[in-house]
Parts: sequence; structure tokens; C-alpha cells
Amino acid sequence: MTRNTWHITQIERGLTLSRRLPASFDVAAETVLPAGDPLRLAHQVRQDMWRKLQSLRGFSPVVEVTQEGQGLRVRAGGQVMGRVPSNAADLIAGVLEHPGNRARWLRHAGRSKGRLCPETGMKAKNPHKIAAKIDMKSESGS
Repeated sequence: MTRNTWHITQIERGLTLSRRLPASFDVAAETVLPAGDPLRLAHQVRQDMWRKLQSLRGFSPVVEVTQEGQGLRVRAGGQVMGRVPSNAADLIAGVLEHPGNRARWLRHAGRSKGRLCPETGMKAKNPHKIAAKIDMKSESGS
């Protein structure tokens, strides 16, 4: 059975996502991304960082997202029980700077749960269906 407990700690102008409290960074890298949902972004970064560093014995991911100007500063890394390899920060930086990862994170962080459709006022569970209904109304003769 997997443990699905993540601690979300509100910090000044942002949040920290960690498995353990208190969250600490034995190794870290940073980047700046355009604005989006900080919690969704933190979870996406954590998942990709874990995929890259899961073989690092005793690694526990930590992601800190803070507002900076019009964007978000992301500090990713975590705690390591034991020796930290010299290339660990470079591996994390590689995950943070990978263009495919960044594009996917921004798509995911741009989504908003419970967003209302401006035309119908309905929750946009399936925005394509709503758009199709709107198009059909405008094309009908009545």
C-alpha cells in the first residue's frame, strides 16, 4: 500500500510541498516559471523529480513555490538520508530546465478546478462538449 500523505505548508507568498516535516533541502535547484496554480505545479515537479532521483537512497522530495513578479520561483530538491552525490543538484536542474517537462507543468498548472464556462455558467467538466453546444446554437436557424 502506498502512502499518499503530503504536507502542504503555507509560506510567505507561496507554499512548500514535502513528505516530512520540517521540510529541509539537503540538495536543491531553482527555476522561474510563468504564473499558474502553485499546488498543481508543485505536485508535477515533485513527480518528475522523484522519477529522476528515486534510486537515490533515502531521498524525500521537497518543492517550494513562491510568487515572484508575474511568475513563480520553484525551488526543488529534498532531504537525503545519507551521502548526497555530487551530481544530485545537476540532475534536479536538468528536470527543472527540460522543455517538455516545463510545457507539461504549465499546461497542468493552468487548469483550474471548478472553472465556470463564461457562456453557459456551467462547470467546465468537458469544455469541448460545452463549446460544441455553443457552436451548434449559433449555427442553428432559430
